[in-house]
Amino acid sequence: YATSISQTHPNASKLPLKDSFTYDDYRWAVSSVMTRQNQIPTEDGSRVTLALIPLWDMCNHTNGLITTGYNLEDDRCECVALQDFKAGEQIYIFYGTRSNAEFVIHSGFFFDNNSHDRVKIKLGVSKSDRLYAMKAEVLARAGIPTSSVFALHSTEPPISAQLLAFLRVFCMSEEELKEHLIGEHAIDKIFTLGNSEFPISWDNEVKLWTFLEARASLLLKTYKTTVEDDKSFLKTHDLTSHAVMAIKLRLGEKEILEKAVKSAAASREYYTKQMADGAPLPKYEESNIALLENTVADSSLPIVLRNLEDVEEQGDLKIDEAIDAEVTENGFVNGENSLFNGTKSESENLNKEKSNRGTEDAKESSSESTDEVKE
Repeated sequence: YATSISQTHPNASKLPLKDSFTYDDYRWAVSSVMTRQNQIPTEDGSRVTLALIPLWDMCNHTNGLITTGYNLEDDRCECVALQDFKAGEQIYIFYGTRSNAEFVIHSGFFFDNNSHDRVKIKLGVSKSDRLYAMKAEVLARAGIPTSSVFALHSTEPPISAQLLAFLRVFCMSEEELKEHLIGEHAIDKIFTLGNSEFPISWDNEVKLWTFLEARASLLLKTYKTTVEDDKSFLKTHDLTSHAVMAIKLRLGEKEILEKAVKSAAASREYYTKQMADGAPLPKYEESNIALLENTVADSSLPIVLRNLEDVEEQGDLKIDEAIDAEVTENGFVNGENSLFNGTKSESENLNKEKSNRGTEDAKESSSESTDEVKE
């Protein structure tokens, strides 16, 4: 249809490539523009519009920090170099804290050694759970939905403060739920749900890490190949660049899940020992600065003050169902340090990051913006 328009439209005669323009040309043109467009503020700053930014669009991605912002006063994109560059040396910029799924889908490349890589995991409290109402209320007070999409990270620990808080509530006993609703210092207890330094109980910690270990293990079983299979396949087959990316993505997801299983198992063993030894639980004190210094990834502020990761509807589970039942539906993202410019997603939003002057970054997308990728 596109190529037909290019040849039959009244203005087609003015096109220099009228007779040679093909559908493949059209696909290339559209993908080039759609993957490189950026949202920038309009002149009055009241809204954002789409634009291409010459030269800057050609910069490839590497590890670092976002150093690009939009100067509203001068109406221009400004980028500060990540490091000193020599004459003739390629300049790299940091695209943002994106997973490899996002890089592959929106940018067309796989980034090796991506410290921000992660795997989506859907979790929810079953409405048939006898304690559903109480769990839902505790989660609501913490600003967390009863069903949500979280992420298992490639870093240690593999879970965010939000996911830790959800799992704690998910595994709470009736008495523990009451303590967080009507018990003494209930507000403080809600406030520290995402803080790894203040366990609800040793039993609760054992349950949540046991659950996470089992859930990640089940996700690994949904793949038709193993980590070893994928590594061997990459070495022994002559593959297209697209096939290599797909296998690397699949392999990376499995490696994250394997790390999550090992990490959860280690935590389970640690808290089991704490419980067996009768170790005293750390007590929260209002003056304790640790309240604002959660040790879990991305938890520099109380969970109630941070945006939750993408929320999607999905099948809810009871604890025993989640640990023991076989997986009947996937529904999860399973399925050198510089790479060529795969560019930006069309859903980029400058509001995600801001420069010190209050200007908006032009290259960061939502950390969990991609659709699910299945094997």
